[in-house]
Amino acid sequence: MKLLLVEDDKALGRLLKKGLEEEGFFVDWVSNGLTAQQYLEENSYEVIILDLMLPKQDGLSLLESLRKQGINTPVLILTAKGSVEDKVKGLNAGADDYLAKPFAFEELVARIKALIRRQHGIAQGIISFGDVSVDIVKQRVEFKGQELELTGMELKLLMLLALNSNKVLSKTYIAQKLYGWEYAPDSNVIEVLISRLRKKIDPQGRYIKTVKGLGYILKI
Repeated sequence: MKLLLVEDDKALGRLLKKGLEEEGFFVDWVSNGLTAQQYLEENSYEVIILDLMLPKQDGLSLLESLRKQGINTPVLILTAKGSVEDKVKGLNAGADDYLAKPFAFEELVARIKALIRRQHGIAQGIISFGDVSVDIVKQRVEFKGQELELTGMELKLLMLLALNSNKVLSKTYIAQKLYGWEYAPDSNVIEVLISRLRKKIDPQGRYIKTVKGLGYILKI
C-alpha cells in the first residue's frame, strides 16, 4: 500500500515516513505542492496525506487541481489549521478526511486504513478466499484458522492482490507498489515472490493465477 506524504516540516515528515513504513506502508515524501503534482503524474497511490500550508503551491490549491484533473485518490488533510471553517473548506475542496495537528499517530494510521477499506469497498477489512483470510487492518493472514507466518514482502504482495482481487496486475505495477521502482524485464523478483506465496497459501493454484503476457490475478 503506497502513500504520498506531502509535508514541508522536515522533522515531522521524517517521523511520519519512518512510522508509516514501520506499519507496512511504502511512503513517498515530498515537501511542496508542485513536486507532489509531479509525483502524482508518474505514480499511483492508495492515499495522499496532505498538509495545507505548503511552499510553491498550497495544499488546498493542489487538492482542487487534482479533483479537476479527475484524480480521485483518497486525500487525508493533515494540518495545524483545525477550525470548523478550515475543515469545511478542505472537505468541500475534495478531501476525504481531515485530521488537525497535534494528533495521535495511531489515529492517523487508523484513518488511513479506513480510507483504503472504503476505497476498495471492504467494510470490515477482511478478505477471505478458500482457507485463507486476509485482515487488511491488522495486517495478518490466517490459513485454515491458524495465523500464517509470511515475510514482509509476501504479506504486502498478498494484501495488494487481495485489495485488487479479480483484477489483473502487471509485474511492473506490482514492483512499483512493493518496491517503488519500475519492473526490469530481466528481473524475476516478482515471479519468485509469487511462487513463494503460492506454496504457502495456494499450492494447487486455484486462486493466484498467471495471465500470460499480462501479470497476475487473485480470483475470488
